[in-house]
Amino acid sequence: MPIIKTVQGKHPQIPEDCYVAENATIVGDVTLGSECSVWFNAVIRGDVHYIKIGNKVNIQDGAVIHATYQKSPTTIGNNVSIGHNALVHGCTVKDNVLIGMGSIVMDDCIVESNSIIAAGAVVTKNTIVESGSIYAGVPAKKVKDISKELISGEIDRIANNYVKYSSWLKED
Repeated sequence: MPIIKTVQGKHPQIPEDCYVAENATIVGDVTLGSECSVWFNAVIRGDVHYIKIGNKVNIQDGAVIHATYQKSPTTIGNNVSIGHNALVHGCTVKDNVLIGMGSIVMDDCIVESNSIIAAGAVVTKNTIVESGSIYAGVPAKKVKDISKELISGEIDRIANNYVKYSSWLKED
């Protein structure tokens, strides 16, 4: 059973059509949309501020979603993939975004829609990631624009695949 805990009277809201792995942790003021998946060893910790997650979001193995006490909540839009071991902290991630494996998105960042954060990138505090772009590096900077093909070929494909993968595990 996953660890799902109430903190200060706030209990995670998880629709029945979501998949939560047996060793995932979700605590506090967390709201998931429909068709989300929270994978093995992922942590969503809404103990110090709220975390709102849209529809068809996958939070892959080892990822951590957190916020900053009384300052920076975390809001994640629809059709978002958060890669293995990524850290998303006290920021806003809009719709149709891919957060690459091992990347870090820090407090008060805004990741606009239809964008990609490359694997291993560090998006520093207060950065605004432009819609339709790829950010990479440490600190992360814009490296190029995204084509329409990349949006459907990568962002949509990965989000849709994770809905499919989670259905395999729900069958057990």
